[in-house]
Amino acid sequence: MTRTTEPKPATGERREPAFTSIEICAGAGGQAIGLHQAGFGHLALVEIDEYAVKTLRLNIEDHEVWSWEREHCDVLSADVTKFEPRRDLDKGADLLAEKGLDLLAGGVPCPPFSHAGKQLGKHDERDLFPRMLQLVEKLKPRAVMIENVRGIMDPKFSDYRDWIRARLEGGTYRADDGQTVREDGLGYTVCKWDVLEASDFGVPQLRPRAILVAFRGDVIEDLKYEWPAPTHEDPVSVAESLEPSMRERYGRYFNGVHGERARDRFDRWLEKARERDAELKGKGGGIAPTLVGGSKKHGGADLGPSRAKAAWKQLGISGMGVANDIETCEKKASEERDLFRPDGPMLTVRQAAIIQGFPPEWDFSGGKTAQYRQVGNAFPPPVARAVGKSIIEVLKAARERDGKD
Repeated sequence: MTRTTEPKPATGERREPAFTSIEICAGAGGQAIGLHQAGFGHLALVEIDEYAVKTLRLNIEDHEVWSWEREHCDVLSADVTKFEPRRDLDKGADLLAEKGLDLLAGGVPCPPFSHAGKQLGKHDERDLFPRMLQLVEKLKPRAVMIENVRGIMDPKFSDYRDWIRARLEGGTYRADDGQTVREDGLGYTVCKWDVLEASDFGVPQLRPRAILVAFRGDVIEDLKYEWPAPTHEDPVSVAESLEPSMRERYGRYFNGVHGERARDRFDRWLEKARERDAELKGKGGGIAPTLVGGSKKHGGADLGPSRAKAAWKQLGISGMGVANDIETCEKKASEERDLFRPDGPMLTVRQAAIIQGFPPEWDFSGGKTAQYRQVGNAFPPPVARAVGKSIIEVLKAARERDGKD
């Protein structure tokens, strides 16, 4: 398990969230962290992967800023197709029954729409858009947020997007047989369905994500939803984001038998990463290629396909695998593999988490490969935070309009 020293929270006071959420396909908590930072209190986090579930439970139990969730949030190890909120919730059941739900969120599986796969869309058994819409119908949340890969926006999925919209807000779509079908809808307005780029929000990575935001009709009414504006004019580079952790990794060897080589390799990495950043100024900067979690069906983790590995090499990093953490590297004497490779050091899980935008105190359960897959499949917390804040602005305005504050 990767662990770090947790910085003290900005305040020791208990945080009583004004708005609640339930999240499906929660993974290792990337979206949950961002929505939590935005101001949502989670009533349930639903995830099928056993290691990710352990990660969620570990952090909620371990960190004071999650004390509200310790009392009110059910972390459920469950197949979302079998998840029944009003049956399965325990800690959050009373609040859900009393006040309803403010936000239903989920990063439904990406493989059906990913350019890296076969793009089978709705014909892929992993497609969970239909289940998400069933849960919208059951829970009637005030807002809905669905995250997926950019591929869902491809022209080949236009009919499927039309069906999703029609299910939410009513309207027509073209069925598989070419016939036009009308849906009554669930009473929602899709305010935006577009792509956000993670690097616009301080994440040092090329990671475009398609986000759908919808509000229940009685909530949005005369209000206007504002899409999140970028928080960073210039991207945060890999050199800037990883320099402290790289210095820490190599620094363990500065005064030992590997001293001269460790100093040389650290300087070499930093120079190469900075050069790449300078080369790409105005063209996206020296950010990382998209991290991928990989498949459970195949071997150990690496940093992606050949094109991604080539991009990492230009940043001075080997993409051939994932390094041991600092302590394990010393214990196993794996410096040659982890730090002194000809094409540069490999990333640790913690460094991959930095590239993904996780806060430093967030810990991951499982072995190295299981941890890396959790990180690689995550939704960057800073992007989720920005979208969450934009949703809360509408929810706040609706409360004020309706005299509920």
